[in-house]
Amino acid sequence: MKIVTIVGARPQFVKAAMVSRAILEYNKNNERLIEELLLHTGQHYDANMSDIFFNSMSIPHPVWQLQCGNGTHGKMTGRMLIEIEKILLDTRPDYVLVYGDTNSTLAGALAASKLHIPVVHVEAGLRSFNKQMPEEINRILTDHIATLLCCPTFAAIKHLANEGIQQGVHHVGDVMYDAALIFGKLADSSSQIMHQLNLNSRQFRLCTVHRAENTDNRERIMGIISAIKEISTSSFPTVLPLHPRTRNCLEKYGMIQSLENREGIHIIPPVSFLDMVMLEKHAATILTDSGGVQKEAYFHHTPCITLRDETEWVETVEAGWNQIAGSEKESILHCLENQPEQKEIQEYGIGNASKNIIDLL
Repeated sequence: MKIVTIVGARPQFVKAAMVSRAILEYNKNNERLIEELLLHTGQHYDANMSDIFFNSMSIPHPVWQLQCGNGTHGKMTGRMLIEIEKILLDTRPDYVLVYGDTNSTLAGALAASKLHIPVVHVEAGLRSFNKQMPEEINRILTDHIATLLCCPTFAAIKHLANEGIQQGVHHVGDVMYDAALIFGKLADSSSQIMHQLNLNSRQFRLCTVHRAENTDNRERIMGIISAIKEISTSSFPTVLPLHPRTRNCLEKYGMIQSLENREGIHIIPPVSFLDMVMLEKHAATILTDSGGVQKEAYFHHTPCITLRDETEWVETVEAGWNQIAGSEKESILHCLENQPEQKEIQEYGIGNASKNIIDLL
């Protein structure tokens, strides 16, 4: 069996790492081997990823590295579609495997479907019900193209059923939980970020902001920054790994200098994956507009406040680990004071989602 796996952003590398490991385990014990060929679209490039995933985790290096990371959504997706189609025509895999909701996901799914190659979508069925988000469009279209839909939650299965998709739908659990178990241990043994920033466990907050709905809206980003300023002190600081888009917007709005000069706010460049895992594990609270970080917060049993008006991960809210604050200062402060009752989430699985995907294939 030949599989072409298409990735383009850091979260997809993490998820692909887990499935690649499951393929290696499968190949050790079976005569019929699975050949995996990795295609990196270049949507996002992160030098911190290569050593961790290709060396430490014994994952195959990309056979193809496209340079499709610049331009508008349409230009980026179109360039990927052209290049991916050439590769699929040449390799003719049995399956194309895509992850999540990026432009790389949609381009890979479209290219494969036009060539009648079955598409496997990992993290199928997630919905924010906000079509202003490019990610929501990518999710919906990819799910309606896919042959095999690997859902991390039962809510995802219901969403697909509501859209008339019932064939090929399976609950497999969450590959990111598989990753949290493995990379959490790796971070403990290798990350120095806590020492470098002089942080004590559960005595700081972690904040990430990068989505265009926040960074491109002056009122929204001002509300978030005002809340961060209010809650940050020298004894209980906020760590803010600053995404380039966010920094550019803060500079444009004239807000970056007041943040940099504020005591109790550690503005740092984007960190490596393992350093991020370490910060997530040891923060008292995480404030984020990232979908993946919301879920990772739960995996590490760290309370989360979501700086958006909705979430795809509704079960984290229902279980009391996540609160939806939006961008208004008072709402964020209220969520920080609130302490919902917390319970475990069973549907993410027991760390075997990747194996379940390989078993389905």
